[in-house]
Amino acid sequence: MLATQWIKVTAHMKIRLAQKQDYPQWLPLWKGYQAFYKTSIAEPVTQTTWARFMDPAEPMHCAVAELDDVLVGVVHYIMHRSCWTEGDYIYLQDLFIAPDMRGKGMGRALIEHVYAAAKARGCSRVHWLTHESNTDAMKLYDNIAEKSGFIQYRKLLT
Repeated sequence: MLATQWIKVTAHMKIRLAQKQDYPQWLPLWKGYQAFYKTSIAEPVTQTTWARFMDPAEPMHCAVAELDDVLVGVVHYIMHRSCWTEGDYIYLQDLFIAPDMRGKGMGRALIEHVYAAAKARGCSRVHWLTHESNTDAMKLYDNIAEKSGFIQYRKLLT
């Protein structure tokens, strides 16, 4: 069952789905992600997001990288339908590794967790966006995925 799935990466590091008691360690990573992208998400939205992660009926998921019982990375992903395939897609929305832990394979391990979750659910695709300035992360992404060639357009409604 995916709810209890964890991947042992090293003797001291594992990837697993977030649990309710992880919130105090997840929150600084979530705020670090926001700081990296120079944004701030309102507290009620953060509370709603966490509640969705904890609700098995929701298509939103959070996995964590844990090193010696300390959370050092997070990935958030959302399963959704597609008009192009019978299988659903997974949108990898957020990926963040604590700055002092980068370059140790945790980002790759979290993405591989998402790939495994997608495969287990019969999904056809995992996709994500990154900012053009995130060149360090793109070095990893270029090795584990393909660029789609599409350019994102958006209109904010709120």
